[in-house]
Amino acid sequence: MRRVLWAGALLFFGAVGCSDDEAGGGSGGSGSGAVGGTAGNGAAGAGGTSGAGATAGVAGTAGTGGDASLSITVLDRVRINSHSDQENFQNAIGALELPPGSYEEAQLIIELGTTCYPFESWLGPGAPNPPPPGHNWPADCDAYDRNFELILNPPEAPGDGPGIELVRAITPFGGPMELSIDITDVVNGVGAGAHRLKAHITTWSDAAGQVSGSNGGWLVSARVALKRGRAPRQVLGVIPLYDGSHGAESPAPIDFVVPEGTTHTRLEYRATGHGGVYPSPGCNQPGEEFCRRDHRVFADGAQFDRFQPWRNDCASLCTRSTYSAGGGSLEYCAENPCGAIQSVEASRAGWCPGSVTEPFTWERPELTPGPHQFGWTVTPVAEGGSWRISAVLFAFGSER
Repeated sequence: MRRVLWAGALLFFGAVGCSDDEAGGGSGGSGSGAVGGTAGNGAAGAGGTSGAGATAGVAGTAGTGGDASLSITVLDRVRINSHSDQENFQNAIGALELPPGSYEEAQLIIELGTTCYPFESWLGPGAPNPPPPGHNWPADCDAYDRNFELILNPPEAPGDGPGIELVRAITPFGGPMELSIDITDVVNGVGAGAHRLKAHITTWSDAAGQVSGSNGGWLVSARVALKRGRAPRQVLGVIPLYDGSHGAESPAPIDFVVPEGTTHTRLEYRATGHGGVYPSPGCNQPGEEFCRRDHRVFADGAQFDRFQPWRNDCASLCTRSTYSAGGGSLEYCAENPCGAIQSVEASRAGWCPGSVTEPFTWERPELTPGPHQFGWTVTPVAEGGSWRISAVLFAFGSER
């Protein structure tokens, strides 16, 4: 049986596939993972329904300088599940209690675990986690690339404002991931006290176990490492403007207020295209995942930039490796072990499998203290496709 599974894996891994797990608007993935099948359905966006499960953060001290260095565990190998009747369906939320003081440095350290890899855990004689009979994957393995986002202070009820997106990433195809993200300005801006951190993954299962596990999921750990000291900037405010998804119609301009004392600002805009609609306008590839789109951003009604979010470096996330078992061999990407190589390496609309999407950033001199508006447009967008967008404004005071 295991030789048959291995032969099946060789066939499936060689298939050309692409997954798109956009979380917004009820539209889901349209491509495939390592096995060339169809991806999961859509899910609520990062600003949508939160998971029921939560873990409490625990603060500790490290180093030799008293509590100059702190490590706060927020999530400790919490499983994010793919069935809506399970705890932590697509979301896990942990408590983050920030101690008073200013911080010279703050890092969000994330570890993403998977049961899909290493292959020895489920392929070959005596493997501890083999697929169920008739399945191609271990039941708890999610073999796809999924939206993976970390949101600080997500909304708790309908009508609440957006949270602060700290990380926009895409999981590897069935592989582990480790990230370290600088959140110094965020920590100094939101201040001491009780906060909440949400990890969101648009994980879905295949009940038949043919293209992914029948009860797939991911293990997420997150901690915040703090170094006390003089803050590098005087952060007067961290203002979340938007965190969600939209199709062809962009949201109306967003009103916000720049706090008094602000001398300069930084605007962060994250944008990734998702969906498998084909054909799509102005693009001979499935949109929005594989289409270049025109983004225009506006402050107080005046356009200040125009660009196309596009990643053409995805091939750098494929270090080719070989796994041999049962008389056969498999070439795969070490960073994306369950993905077809051609799919892993393909350029995409602002993202790559197994990678963080960095924000576009601007310093806008017109954003002086007082009321303002921020807006954007994306054109054209295929019917059924969507763009995952977040925007955050940082307000800084005079340098000290």
